[in-house]
Amino acid sequence: MGFAMSVLQFLAFAFVGVIGTVLFVVIVLFAIDRFQTEDAIRRNYPVLGRFRHLFSTLGEFFRQYFFAMDREELPFNRAQREWVKRASEGHGNTVAFGSTRNLNVPGTPIFANAPFPPLDDQFACTEPMVIGASARTPFMAKSFFNISGMSYGAISKPAVQALSRGAKKAGVWMNTGEGGLSPFHLEGGCDVVFQIGTAKFGVRDEEGKLSDDKLREVAAHETVRMFELKMAQGAKPGKGGILPGEKVTPEIAKIRGLKVGQDGISPNRHAEVDDWDDLLTLIGRIREVTGKPVGVKIVVGAESVIQDLFDRIVARGAESAPDFITIDGGEGGTGAAPMPLIDLVGMSIREALPLVATIRDKAGLTDRVRLVASGKLVNPGDIAWALAAGADFVTSARGFMFSLGCIQALKCNKNTCPTGITTHDPRFQKGLVVRDKYKRVERYATDIIHEVETIAHSVGVAEPRLLRRRHVRLMQDTGRSVPMNELFPSALPPAE
Repeated sequence: MGFAMSVLQFLAFAFVGVIGTVLFVVIVLFAIDRFQTEDAIRRNYPVLGRFRHLFSTLGEFFRQYFFAMDREELPFNRAQREWVKRASEGHGNTVAFGSTRNLNVPGTPIFANAPFPPLDDQFACTEPMVIGASARTPFMAKSFFNISGMSYGAISKPAVQALSRGAKKAGVWMNTGEGGLSPFHLEGGCDVVFQIGTAKFGVRDEEGKLSDDKLREVAAHETVRMFELKMAQGAKPGKGGILPGEKVTPEIAKIRGLKVGQDGISPNRHAEVDDWDDLLTLIGRIREVTGKPVGVKIVVGAESVIQDLFDRIVARGAESAPDFITIDGGEGGTGAAPMPLIDLVGMSIREALPLVATIRDKAGLTDRVRLVASGKLVNPGDIAWALAAGADFVTSARGFMFSLGCIQALKCNKNTCPTGITTHDPRFQKGLVVRDKYKRVERYATDIIHEVETIAHSVGVAEPRLLRRRHVRLMQDTGRSVPMNELFPSALPPAE
């Protein structure tokens, strides 16, 4: 009996202690909130006002997991992310009952199925395509779907390793992004596209200028197949790359030529390129030094600007042309960028791609200049649309991030990515196990290729690059769809 009373007394004292502590904390917070001057809500509603910030922070989480419908979220909805997840895990991507997509949304592509498609045994696999046939070392690209630029620094070491190994297994290329070439890009043995950003990371001299010797060093790697001169990026046209200093580790600092903890800020453009002639001259220099195909990455702002580019190419001769042009849409992603640029600047890939393809074809450079489409293209329908619109290749960054396990936490600009993809914190990186994740990268790439081939087969062509604008109808706000070739007339011959 005495023991029981002691326990009850102890619990009573503990309860009083807890209540007292809570009251003390509330009083302290009340005093702090009442006298602080930064937050009007907390000043007028001490303690209770703090819940507003808490609920605002949690709101993003609850909307994503409980309240948003499958096709409501931005930048990528649940249906898009789930397709990538199922594909990368090797699960079947068949669904039951019916589509959950609203096909009446203006701009929705609808592929025109053929009445008599090829029989299954007439189905042809995708053919390789050469890029830079006139270069000393042309590149025979195996796949129309590849990995877009993601810098080591913007993404983590295990993420680069998994992408490199998965790309090799799937037969796709991997773009380094503007952060330079790391050992982890090379270790998987995949084809690599080396991107030269405005800061010339990895190929610059002590003064920050482009170094021919460094170019030769990079080109000496057999698996470095091409060079991409980055003029602009869809998420931040007119502004260079931004790598927060908290992500600049000693290893990354060495690769980029920075100090540990120093922000990696790239200029908003190449200082030596003032016009299209300067650009074509620089392309020729890099091609001559490296012997490999050289292209440019651009964001389209106006039709007249692209017309000027191709006019200069025609005037100087086809040999001066870039071997490929990567078109990044204004909806493209990034690790860090100002919101006005992400939201408001740069033409969408849905408008820019057919525009550039038509200008290129009218200039007679269809086989000379390959087009690479980039910008929020992650599912089979996106890729099939791009090929029909005029692309020779499609690249994706965020699609492959989803294959690695990205949950769209929207923390890429911080060092706290919970999946280990865009962080250099070992605590988070340990969740990204390379030996498992590279298989997901491979399966996602091969599933995309297979599904796009299925769409091509359905519309009556033997392989995806034979898709044309006439094979796609775009939904209008009238509730009727219109063939894409009527909205964006093609310059290719009718037989094409």
